[in-house]
Amino acid sequence: MDLRNNYSEHIYYQNSLQHGGNLEQEAKRLGVHISSLIDASASLVPFSLSSPLHRCLINALKDLDLKIYPDRSHSALREAIAKHHKVHPSMVLPGNGASELITWAGRDASQNGLSILPSPGFSDYKRALKCWNGKYLYSPLPLKWTSKLPQLFPLKPSKHVIWVTNPHNPTGQCWSRDSLELLLKTHSLVICDEAFLPLVPNGEKESLIPLVENYSNLIVIRSLTKLFSIAGLRIGYAISTSKRLQQWQELRDPWPLNGLAISIGKMIMTDEKILHNRINQVHKWINEEGPWLQSNLQNLKGIIAHPSSTNFQLIESSQSLAIFRERLAKKNILLRDCSSFEGLGENWLRISLQKKSDNRRIIEAMQQVLKHIFEEC
Repeated sequence: MDLRNNYSEHIYYQNSLQHGGNLEQEAKRLGVHISSLIDASASLVPFSLSSPLHRCLINALKDLDLKIYPDRSHSALREAIAKHHKVHPSMVLPGNGASELITWAGRDASQNGLSILPSPGFSDYKRALKCWNGKYLYSPLPLKWTSKLPQLFPLKPSKHVIWVTNPHNPTGQCWSRDSLELLLKTHSLVICDEAFLPLVPNGEKESLIPLVENYSNLIVIRSLTKLFSIAGLRIGYAISTSKRLQQWQELRDPWPLNGLAISIGKMIMTDEKILHNRINQVHKWINEEGPWLQSNLQNLKGIIAHPSSTNFQLIESSQSLAIFRERLAKKNILLRDCSSFEGLGENWLRISLQKKSDNRRIIEAMQQVLKHIFEEC
């Protein structure tokens, strides 16, 4: 079987965007409306905002939130986040999504020497380091793992800076807190990106946030984007030492968060019922749909489906999956190209979990595409 048997299709694929969530551009290229696409390339939950959060946004539009400058200190939002995580407000810094905070973490990383980037891994860490001329080295992760959770972090501790994603992107592995704490005892700086951790059933047990008060060399980054599917609002936050975050605050743009983001962020973090209801909804969905998707992916000829703790799964093949991905796109199904992940390539794709009906459409379309490819061989 050769999943790369059409040269013209392959040339397009090589020049396409290598990140998920490019809905507008993909819809235009495919000649379809955005609403007709199943976007399994971006790892967002498939649930809409609850009524209270909708009302929060509408009220924010009606009130002064758009007329006046946002509070530069984000004091109310900081206090809400701090109360939820049981830390002091000075140890919290809201940001314009996790990406802005990753950029500032890159500054501190570049000042602490060489950065170790586990690979495959999120390409934004490299971007952040390049902003500050930071030096980095890739450290390969094993590309075989079991479904047992949580798992031991497989890289040995060193004296350098290390960037950890928990659960890991793109593999979906969830690292244990105990194994990550060992890194804090030797590394000059540990940056832990927990953007997906609230989505993992029982995942909070592995969070490093409770360790921040004991380790001045720890930065934890969180995001509300994944859990609430609000990528357009850009809300993230960092938890670290007061001194470190005060430095970031003094150097950053004056108003990194807009009034709408601040309003909805405050409501999410203040109203525990809203937060817990969404977490329970997402965990139930992952517990039901995750095993179903993996089981059906494993039944596809020529595909290896790896276990995952969260809302995306990594698949591989012995052949390039470039044309496979492109033909699925022509069926209005977008999967995540893994070329931007160091150590992966055309033989790998990441599939984000969808609602029940769309997961079934994805499997059906994959079966059809594979059947046609085998017939062509």
